[in-house]
Amino acid sequence: MPVHRRPMKPTDPRVRFYTEAHARTLIAELDERGRRFGLVWPSATTDRTLDGRVLVRFGTAPVTTLLNLLTLLLDAERTGDDPCAS
Repeated sequence: MPVHRRPMKPTDPRVRFYTEAHARTLIAELDERGRRFGLVWPSATTDRTLDGRVLVRFGTAPVTTLLNLLTLLLDAERTGDDPCAS
């Protein structure tokens, strides 16, 4: 049975501990794990820090978007679900 976690909100105080280096590492992991599902963000990169929070360029998304996407991919890998299979 899949484990459903609550998404992390951009206002979560833990986000302030993520640095640009952390965000770049998370982007690399998202790229690696997402390829299995056909999810590719070749231009994803860190953007800037706003109010102590690192933004990731998918537009201008907070690092929590990155963390939430990774959580969904990890859950899919764990359960063996392949949302691209039909």
